[in-house]
Amino acid sequence: MSGTRTGEPAAPTHSDPRRWWGLVVIALAQLMVVLDATIVNIALPSAQRDLGMTDGNRQWVITAYTLAFGGLLLLGGRIADLVGRRRTFVIGLIGFAAASALGGAATTPAMLFGARALQGVFAAVLAPSALSLLATTFTEPRERGKAFGIYGTLAGSGAAVGFIVGGVLTEYLNWRWCLYVNVPIAVAAVIGAYVLLPDRPGTTGARLDVPGVFLGCGGLVALVYGFSEAQPRGWTDPLVLALFAAGVLLLAVFVWWQNRASSPLLPLHVIRDRNRAGCFLTMMLAVIGMFGMFLFMTYYLQEILGYSPARTGLAFLPMTIMIVIGSTQISARLLRHVGPRMLMVPGMLLACGGMVILTQMTVDSRYATELLPALLLMGLGMGLTFMPVFSTATAGVAPRDSGVTSATVNTSQQVGGSIGTALLNTIATSTGASYIASHLTDPSGRAQVVREGIVHGYTVAIWLAAGIMLLAALVAGLMVTAKAPKHGVPADRPVPEPVA
Repeated sequence: MSGTRTGEPAAPTHSDPRRWWGLVVIALAQLMVVLDATIVNIALPSAQRDLGMTDGNRQWVITAYTLAFGGLLLLGGRIADLVGRRRTFVIGLIGFAAASALGGAATTPAMLFGARALQGVFAAVLAPSALSLLATTFTEPRERGKAFGIYGTLAGSGAAVGFIVGGVLTEYLNWRWCLYVNVPIAVAAVIGAYVLLPDRPGTTGARLDVPGVFLGCGGLVALVYGFSEAQPRGWTDPLVLALFAAGVLLLAVFVWWQNRASSPLLPLHVIRDRNRAGCFLTMMLAVIGMFGMFLFMTYYLQEILGYSPARTGLAFLPMTIMIVIGSTQISARLLRHVGPRMLMVPGMLLACGGMVILTQMTVDSRYATELLPALLLMGLGMGLTFMPVFSTATAGVAPRDSGVTSATVNTSQQVGGSIGTALLNTIATSTGASYIASHLTDPSGRAQVVREGIVHGYTVAIWLAAGIMLLAALVAGLMVTAKAPKHGVPADRPVPEPVA
């Protein structure tokens, strides 16, 4: 029984010189998935004009992707475990490229929405297999630190890179290239996967937990959809409340079923581990604040300060650089010597400090002296946090469960992004409207009051985001008690499962 419960042993890979080139392939695929959540944001106004979208349905360009991606991640992770990680990785890449080409060639809003949903489906297959390939390829502590430092950089900076690339492509080519750009990246990654990545078979004799798929994926879809609809409809809208209720009910039944299923979609021992659960929760809270900041800063720079799309994207570049430094030069080096919370707690505190600085912005703020310091702190904080989160969450997992564990990390990130976008945008909109209503005494000064009201709404929401970052630091400090990985001790030693 123990042989089937722990899964196949991970093959030693430190003698394979191709593994670092394999990391490049994994990194390319992960970057493509992460930046696609934001790359179309800056292009959305152009796409709306070109295809004749209404203000009411334009959100589906974003929602269709996040809904399919966030809702199907658990299924994608388990498929990677059952079918084999490289095979699933390649299927995800090919499907993602085809969906991107379809979206770039869209002639109607419905065609673009459908293509974005397909992108989300294949991203849900691709992202868990990429992270599980990384987790099972790099197990020696020193190499694992470097590899996860690079991966953490992509996870933390991918959204910012999306703004940069989206701005440049939209301004100098057109919005369609924000989708077409995925095709050559995917082709290169497919070739690299066949040449450089190990091909290990999936788990033999295991079956897919079909009831678990409907319950777990259905619950996640309902929650993500509920958060996306809360933004335009309001939190008390009957549809939003029904979606939340359905999501909670389905996930509660899902947990009940996972205790009884012979081949569970998400083995509960994966999330019962204190350190892993702490990493999942820290990731979700961190991303809530980060996505809110991206949303507000994008609109602030373009609508209040008058930046072009390309200049708006480049404004995030210093933050991206700090994420790289925090992940690869600080976290990756220190994680071998200190416990992960010694990086995660300071990281979240730095990010919180950056948020607090942003609460002071006004309609006349200057980028270099008032916005840049906040972005630098945010970037450094995220770089310090994301790398140990990914490394710790995937350490000590049996190879047969590495795909679904990786999917759970990605799910916490995706759900956090949905919550952050909906919650913080709702708060910003409502407080901004209240400010305008109470301060609009002279109609001749309406334009200035509206601008001030918009910025006031942003700052109130950013205060909440700062509080959420502080809560993330608290969660990391109390729940993530893992010690520093010792030299020479591989990270693929499975956590024992409870015997039924």
